[in-house]
Amino acid sequence: MPTIHVELFEGRTVAQKAALAKEITEACVRVLGGSGDAVDVIFRDVARHDWATGGRLWSERSAGAPAPAAGSTDPA
Repeated sequence: MPTIHVELFEGRTVAQKAALAKEITEACVRVLGGSGDAVDVIFRDVARHDWATGGRLWSERSAGAPAPAAGSTDPA
């Protein structure tokens, strides 16, 4: 079965990660079959200063600012 790697901004709680791992596992079993015991989910927390979208670090964006739209020239 699969190993799913999830990269997300740091700051999520253990409870949030547990809930996401459960949902991902259930989706894998539903779509791919097999046992949930064979699904691995690995979380990697990334600091906002280590992630850029549209050439702009997320640490430079205001809190809650959306990512630029695909094809947009404005990194907002």
